[in-house]
Amino acid sequence: MRRGDRLPWYGFAMTKKWIVLGAGLLLLVLAGAAASYIGPRNIIGILRYDTRREGELKLGDAAPDVELVALGDDTGAGASRIRLREKLHGRPLVLIFGSFT
Repeated sequence: MRRGDRLPWYGFAMTKKWIVLGAGLLLLVLAGAAASYIGPRNIIGILRYDTRREGELKLGDAAPDVELVALGDDTGAGASRIRLREKLHGRPLVLIFGSFT
């Protein structure tokens, strides 16, 4: 084939094949980079334990009554169970969950 000759009709199909192959390879590399950054154990945990769902509480609804376990107090007493509604007495309450490590 001489310089300037046009490719046969299958030239475009071969080019599209290489573009799709290159895009797939790039996607695979990016997924691998994300997995190495996040960590494979975290990805498995997210896939296995992520059970978030939309809640049913609306603005102004009363908080559900729950039972909490107090692990101990200043007197050295052992674990005890506390009902949330018994401690509130109609006062507002804000619960903050998080990791403090």
